[in-house]
Order: sequence, then C-alpha cells, then structure tokens
Amino acid sequence: MALLLFSTTINYMDRNVIGFLKDYFCSEDGFSWTPQMFSYLTSAFTLFYAGFTLVAGWVIDKVGTKIGLAGSLILWSFAGILSAFMGKGLGAHIAARSLFGMGESGNFPASNKTIAEWFPKKERALAVGIFNSGSNIGAMICAILVPWCLLAWTGDHKFFGVLEGWQMAFLITGIIGFIWLIFWGIMYKTPKKALEKGQLSQVEYDYIHSGDSAQETADEANGSNKVPWLKMLTYRQTWSFTIGKFMTDGIWWFLLFWLPTYVKHQFCVGMDADQTATYVMLSNFIVFGIAIIGSVYGGSIPMTFINKGWATYKARMTAMLLIAAAPLVLLFTQWAAGSFGIVAAIAIICIAGAAHQAWSANLFTTVSDMFPKKAVGTVTGIGAAAGGLGGVLVQLLAGYLDGTFNTNKAYTIMFAVCAFAYLIAWLLMKWLVPHHKPITDL
Repeated sequence: MALLLFSTTINYMDRNVIGFLKDYFCSEDGFSWTPQMFSYLTSAFTLFYAGFTLVAGWVIDKVGTKIGLAGSLILWSFAGILSAFMGKGLGAHIAARSLFGMGESGNFPASNKTIAEWFPKKERALAVGIFNSGSNIGAMICAILVPWCLLAWTGDHKFFGVLEGWQMAFLITGIIGFIWLIFWGIMYKTPKKALEKGQLSQVEYDYIHSGDSAQETADEANGSNKVPWLKMLTYRQTWSFTIGKFMTDGIWWFLLFWLPTYVKHQFCVGMDADQTATYVMLSNFIVFGIAIIGSVYGGSIPMTFINKGWATYKARMTAMLLIAAAPLVLLFTQWAAGSFGIVAAIAIICIAGAAHQAWSANLFTTVSDMFPKKAVGTVTGIGAAAGGLGGVLVQLLAGYLDGTFNTNKAYTIMFAVCAFAYLIAWLLMKWLVPHHKPITDL
C-alpha cells in the first residue's frame, strides 16, 4: 500500500508541475505563451495519456503489475526530466509532455490491479482511497516546491549558473521517481509469491481472496491471464465505468492545472510576486490537503453499508450518489468569492475536491466489483482513456474561456460544468448497469 501511495504521489508531483508553471510560461519574463497555447500543452499530455491507457491496462494484465508499473514510471520520469531541456518552444514541450502522458498511462491500471490482487472486495474502495490520496499529496508538494524553485533559481541565481527554477522543478520531480523504483523492485511481490516465500500466511492469503469467484481462484492457480481486449467493449459494465471516468476525470485535472491561475487572477491582482506565491501555495495546499480526507473517508462509506448487510453494488452506488451531490456547491463559488473573499471560495472548492476523490475511490472499485482480477487492468485502462479524452475537452474549454472572458464569467461557467458532471455521470452509470452483474465468461 505504501509503495502505491508513493508512486501516485510521484505521479501527481510530475503531472502537477506544469499547472504551477503556467503563469510563468505565459508571462513576458517566461515564455510569453497565451492561455490557449498552454491549453494545447496540457491537452497534448491528456490526449496521449488517454490514447495509451487503452493498451497500457491490457499490457499490465499480460506482464503483471511489477514489471508494468516499473516500466511506466521509468518512461514518465525520463520524460519529466527531458522537459527541463526543451527550451521555450511550444512544440518541443508538447513532444516531451506527450511522451510523459504515454508513461503515466500505466500508473492507475497497475495500481488498481494491485489492489484487486491484495485486498478482499469489501476493503478495496478504502484501499483505493488511501493510495489515490497520493494525488493530493503530490499536488500539495508541488504547491510548495514549484514556487520555491521559481524564486530560488532565477536571474543571476541559476542552479550552478545554468539551470533556471522551472528547469529544476522538472528535474527534482523526475529524479524522485527513479529513487522509488529501487524500493519497488526490492519489496513488491504478488500474494502468491509472498505465500511461496513464507512472507504471507495461508490464513492471510485466504482472507485476501475471500469473496473471489471460483473462476478467479482457478485463474490465479493456473496463471491464466488471457483477456480478450475487444470483448471487453461488449459489456455494459465496461461502458458504465468508462462513462463515469469520461464525465468526471477532467474536473480533477481542471483543478490541478488551473487552480493556481484562478487564485492569481481572482484574488492576487496588484500583489507582488512573494504575496502571490504565498496565496497560491496556501490555497492549493489546503484544497489538496482536504481532498486527502475525501479520498480516504469516501472509500470507507460503502464499507459502512456493507457491514450493515447491504449488497456490494447497492452500497457502492448509494455512496456515489451521496458524493455526486456535494460538487453542486461549486455553483456558489464566484458569489462567495465576491461576497466573502478567498477563504469562502477556497472552502467551497475544498468540498468539491474532497468529493471528487471520494467519487474516484469508489469509481475505480466498481471495476474489481464486476470483473475478474485478470481483466481489471484492461478495463481500468479503457476507462482511463475515456477520462483522458474528457480531460482534453475540459482543458480546451478552460483555455478558451480564460482567454476570451473576464475571470468572473470564465470561472462561473467552468464551476457550473464541474458542479453537474458527477450527478449526470451517476445517472448514466445507473442506467447502463441498474443491478449488479459480475462478469463470469472471461
């Protein structure tokens, strides 16, 4: 669990660097990009992330989580480091960020498959919530690291007289990934191998597999990992998860990439660089810190219902409906910002951020609820691809609105889009799979 938490933390450190560099890239002191140009960069990352998750999950189901996650991390960490040497040209950064998206596509299929391997069904949402909280920790670290890099290594104070702050932000986060790789290689084993080496008792092994179908048990015993990729698209359960990801992933990425810009434009006009950096750092630190609570607590909600005797699917969907209503508070963000200031606006965004992470923890777990373990990576990859496509559309919309309208109007529209996304997603998921129907014919 700790290894997955740290890999997701590193994943989102590397991913979120770009959000905190936006205003530098779009300034005269930086690259002089426009908001639309920045949206092309984030959209390119999202597009390649989405495209490669279609196959990343399938590959991970074939080669296993240990090799799959290691290969994914090597590629994205290398691409992150490469970004430090791309100069000021948009095309070069798009190339590096596209490679970065290819690498990051494997993190969540591998992590979700690992949870399915190591936890019984009733505990998986909580386990996903814990490792998924790494996305918030990574964002919180970036909220401190990137502004510090920009202030520490600038002008005549470049690192070794050569590297600027924005370059150091890419380098530091990229190098951390290779350090994690050492621990992953040494420490991770599947439950079967841990049992064979005496590192896991038979009682623990049986508990992990409590609730598994007879087919899943047989597949693990004989090492079967054949997953008919195209056949997965014929199941309504696949499309339920895919729609859920398409409708809601982009909302989280909007917060990751655009929250720093929102805080600066809405609340920091007229402030000097140090004051602005402080506002941005604290706002992001608070939002993503509170989201950790949502991730962990949201994953525990279905367990409460299950322990009362509810069926797993009923407990999961009821929890997700309650969670989906919470982001509606975003409709009042700009009113709160104008009437009460930054504290009120950030408080509302905190609620939405926590709700998203609670939603995500449960959404990921619907895959292992309905599919055998050998298919979890493939289905997660298909859904993540759809989530990436939704993210592209949200990034383009945010870039268009930010470059066309004033801050109040642009973000009023964006927050309204975010507010309704989860309820619409829940309704579509419930329509596709009104009752629990586990897949047994793979």
